[in-house]
Amino acid sequence: MPAPITVIIPTLNSAPHLQRCLGALGESIMDGLLAEVIFADGGSSDDTEQIAEEVGATFVSTPQGRGNQMAAAARVARGEWLLFLHADSVLDRGWQDAVIRHLANPEKAAYFKLRFDEESLPARTVATWANIRSRWLGLPYGDQGLLISKRLYKRIGGFAEIPLMEDVAMAKNLKGKLLTLPTFIETSAHKYRQDGWVKRSFTNFGVLMRYFSGADPRKLAARYYR
Repeated sequence: MPAPITVIIPTLNSAPHLQRCLGALGESIMDGLLAEVIFADGGSSDDTEQIAEEVGATFVSTPQGRGNQMAAAARVARGEWLLFLHADSVLDRGWQDAVIRHLANPEKAAYFKLRFDEESLPARTVATWANIRSRWLGLPYGDQGLLISKRLYKRIGGFAEIPLMEDVAMAKNLKGKLLTLPTFIETSAHKYRQDGWVKRSFTNFGVLMRYFSGADPRKLAARYYR
């Protein structure tokens, strides 16, 4: 039986994070769970392409923007399932068991429970809210990963090729078809530490509200990344 899962990692100067991200995938490659790993790269100037060559990953060059990058990689993916991961996120030990159980349910997509790479009170608070939001509002973000059958992915139109809010657009399209996997994914708190936990949280919430109010994702991205 062919390995069922293609892992897709959108990258942009992501070399410092890739060792930990890829390290968590090691056992699943040996167990025959992963068909391939694709780096969907938005124009890196660091060693990301060299790392892809060293680990045997496919390197796909795309216009910058996670929506563009992940959509491009999905079009060339060989696996029957797609597992989208951010480069600065690390799957917890034992994630394979939860994923294998989910493979029997191709009409549902799934995401992981979130935690950050620090144990401070702000980190735990933000992660707790993210997990509540995901479960009760059906609104996980991209740093929680996404496991989806290629058949379901194509049926809902795949990732929107927009520079921001592609994860929210995907969650909206998957309304009623999202499950929480009973294992964690750890993501970097770098941007929260850099901006401050309160400021970053309010910025993210404000962008989300403007998106739901109909704002153009391109204009939101220009302001968000400024």
